[in-house]
Amino acid sequence: MTAEDVIKAFQEGAVESAEQKAYASILFQEAIQITMEINNRYHTPEELIALMAQLTGKNVDPSFRLFPPFYTDFGKNITIGQDVFINSGCHFQDQGGVVIGDGALIGHNVVLATVNLDLDPAQNRKNHYAPIHIGAHAWIGSNATILAGVSIGDWSVVAAGAVVTHDVPPNVVSRRRPRPHH
Repeated sequence: MTAEDVIKAFQEGAVESAEQKAYASILFQEAIQITMEINNRYHTPEELIALMAQLTGKNVDPSFRLFPPFYTDFGKNITIGQDVFINSGCHFQDQGGVVIGDGALIGHNVVLATVNLDLDPAQNRKNHYAPIHIGAHAWIGSNATILAGVSIGDWSVVAAGAVVTHDVPPNVVSRRRPRPHH
């Protein structure tokens, strides 16, 4: 069993076998351990790059920048491009996959949620997984939440505090809609 096997199971809709569940649990615990290391003492930028590479199981470019704390519940399904900046307090729920393009900027407290729950009571809140793609040079404003299956186009901006439920095309400024007055 490998991380890729578990990721494939997520892509196919569920981690169901006892072996898949056991290995996924090991990976979840590893993500907790690594994020605790990231978040609970000072690290040089080079050390943070090494820790993110360990967390994701992939090479992380030396141009990557992270301001902790950073949280993720899986880690192995995150792909980070070159010259990416992730600001403090971000939460990535990455079982469905998170791909961040070159030059992307992720603001404070951004949530990327790739897991959704089935609303049909007969499905007992079964998990559904869908990837999030952040395009090259996109800018995600502070406190934005991007939901499962959403793609943010290259050079687009997501407004601070936005909840993004649909794709954002390239070169667009996505504004937060004001609340109606009652």
